[in-house]
Amino acid sequence: MTALLLRELERVETRVLGAVRCVDAVTRTQIDTPLQLQLTGGTLRRNRSGLYVVVRADALAAHEAAFALPPAAPAIGSVRLPLSVQDPLGRYLPRRTTLALPRDPVAGQPDALFTPVELALYPAAAAPTGANWSLLRASLHAQAGGDALGGALLVVRADGRVLARGLTDWRGEALVPVPGVPVTTWSDEPDAVVVSELAAALQWVFDPTMGLRTPLADVQAGRVPATLPLVDPDLLEARAALLPNATQAVALAAGRSLSLSLVLALP
Repeated sequence: MTALLLRELERVETRVLGAVRCVDAVTRTQIDTPLQLQLTGGTLRRNRSGLYVVVRADALAAHEAAFALPPAAPAIGSVRLPLSVQDPLGRYLPRRTTLALPRDPVAGQPDALFTPVELALYPAAAAPTGANWSLLRASLHAQAGGDALGGALLVVRADGRVLARGLTDWRGEALVPVPGVPVTTWSDEPDAVVVSELAAALQWVFDPTMGLRTPLADVQAGRVPATLPLVDPDLLEARAALLPNATQAVALAAGRSLSLSLVLALP
């Protein structure tokens, strides 16, 4: 047999530092249309599976060349890089978050390197909705002055669990779809009456330092601000008790759409 000689002409080696999967906050399905992601202090690249892979991070330069064993420092999750997401098609509202690096190289851990970070995007006010969803269409304004409040978080809860979340756009408008509301169910009354409504509570939270206040005259004239609201809804929810917030009871029903005019007292 003739020996086959191979000569290496070029070697390209890359190491990934993590990945982000953007999902629809309502259906939890992956968003496959291209989005615009910007990672401060790092570089993202969209792969064929629709994941946004972290291929570079300034603070993890030593990790990029380490293949057999990642460096011990910095510690797992100690580097936090701001990440913003925008949808060029306008179906989802922009949002921000913080990406914790480096990821854990041990498979099976919640923050494992090859487990993508799931990032939920919230629908714009004009986004399409599903059949039999219960819909909350809200308009949020400051109690004094009537400014539209953009970048506010809306949370729907029932029986101690979160049913849905949503964000307001620059006009203070929000769409909060609540899928899975049963057409009929048993009530808590002793006679076990069949009911078609689900009692829930809607809470709205606004951070004056991060959200956007738009004068009502600008909203009515359609004057879009130079910068759109860009908030971290997870952080808003975690700090809800420390921020201006209010709650209102709502009755949900499959296929029902509620239009709500909400106000919030601000400091």
